[in-house]
Amino acid sequence: MLDNRPTLPPEIARRRTFAIISHPDAGKTTLTEKFLLFGGAIQMAGQVRAKGEARRTRSDFMKMEQERGISVSASAMSFDYRDYRFNLVDTPGHSDFSEDTYRTLTAVDAAIMVIDGAKGVESQTQKLFEVCRLRDLPILTFCNKMDRESRDTFDIIDEIQQNLAIDVTPASWPIGMGRDFIGAYDLLHDQLEIMDRADRNRVAESVKIEGLDDPKLADHIPADLLAKLREEVEMARELLPAFDRASFLNGSMTPIWFGSAINSFGVKELMDGMGEYGPTPQPQKAAERHISADEGPVTGFVFKVQANMDPKHRDRVAFVRLASGHFERGMKLLHVRSKKPMAVSNPVLFLAADRELAEEAWAGDIIGIPNHGQLRIGDALTEGEALHFTGIPSFAPELLQGVRAGDPMKAKHLEKALMQFAEEGAAKVFKPMIGSGFIVGVVGALQFEVLASRIEQEYSLPVRFEPSQFTSARWVSGPKAEVERFVNVNKGHIATDNDGDMVYLTRLKWDIDRVERDYPDLRLTATKEMMV
Repeated sequence: MLDNRPTLPPEIARRRTFAIISHPDAGKTTLTEKFLLFGGAIQMAGQVRAKGEARRTRSDFMKMEQERGISVSASAMSFDYRDYRFNLVDTPGHSDFSEDTYRTLTAVDAAIMVIDGAKGVESQTQKLFEVCRLRDLPILTFCNKMDRESRDTFDIIDEIQQNLAIDVTPASWPIGMGRDFIGAYDLLHDQLEIMDRADRNRVAESVKIEGLDDPKLADHIPADLLAKLREEVEMARELLPAFDRASFLNGSMTPIWFGSAINSFGVKELMDGMGEYGPTPQPQKAAERHISADEGPVTGFVFKVQANMDPKHRDRVAFVRLASGHFERGMKLLHVRSKKPMAVSNPVLFLAADRELAEEAWAGDIIGIPNHGQLRIGDALTEGEALHFTGIPSFAPELLQGVRAGDPMKAKHLEKALMQFAEEGAAKVFKPMIGSGFIVGVVGALQFEVLASRIEQEYSLPVRFEPSQFTSARWVSGPKAEVERFVNVNKGHIATDNDGDMVYLTRLKWDIDRVERDYPDLRLTATKEMMV
């Protein structure tokens, strides 16, 4: 996999595009901030070099995220670190936003999995990991919160191997834990990293050591911890596989670093690991062919649309992952779905909530294109070739509710707001054939709250969600005559989604079985590819 690919232009080869995944509360937001801190994008964690409330975390900028302390909207941040250009895509950690996360993972080449040293592998970590596994994404693991009481190192590694069925190789080994945690031994570079508890934003100091027998170790580590470290590392080297870059790149092995994000410890080593071993921009799949990052013409796909990022301007920003080429501001690109050319005159790069105009970008980068609804999830932009990127899924919602505007005169406004969220991918909006009103479908209950609060804030339109008789939705496809026969009999169950595609709303699993029995030529699917 490594040797037969053409060498990439240096600008592309230095890019590393990755996401951070974790269970809520494992410390993903803190880790993201420390990445920005060491990448020079911020001077103090919790503060980007920008005005505004200085202590606010910069990667969570929607009001609800600050109130709840969760990341809801995935944002992309670009910054330089050493010789590399990191494009870090933040994923929502909350399980109710899994679809958004799933799509975000289609736009990255690697992932960093954060786990809590005390809790190990949690349910949401496992779900997100499965998604990475589907795409064979290389994964680096960061075991966080080692400065608190945590589990035995071998137990943690064992649990990852068992639950996630992946080989684990230690990149560092923790020394002590909880109050006695003093640092880690870097197994890849044979050096000692000492944590500074006094200053949380300082990078840990590294002590150059000639292997574990170096007498200098005794100057920094208490005798009992040193004996334990030597014994454990010897065991680890016998029992666990050594780091192998090819196995890491094909997704079958994960290197693990131990640290404490809040104390800035272990973060730099993790970043070095991403730079040294992480994948360069990978080929992207389209229905027609694979697109390699070193191709000349610019190509890219939209993996996320975010509306109203700036409430003062009803703008939408489409997040585009560039698959190939060297993009320059002002270029005209073909919008494949509408077959129309589009001049991209004000593309943005994101530094957390700050945006700056992107004069240029390369394959692997993520740029934002402000637009008024022309761009949708799954759209391709190219220099003329009709490409259709594949693998960007849309899932059937698991929860359905009716929605009404508090003021019946404002039904039209409500429709506009709902369509906006549907195009952003924040919810599915179905218009039933019979009756007025809309049915909104989401993957997790928290999304109803987020939608209600956003519709109220962004459109000053109070709404209420009400229970619906339907429990799930399926997209319908098949021969035209058969579809029409089916629709005539089931009018009360039929709706269209925001793209105008036919949807069958079901109450019971039995409904689906019945349709499959009575209409063998129809297909009911729980996902639809966001492809045009």
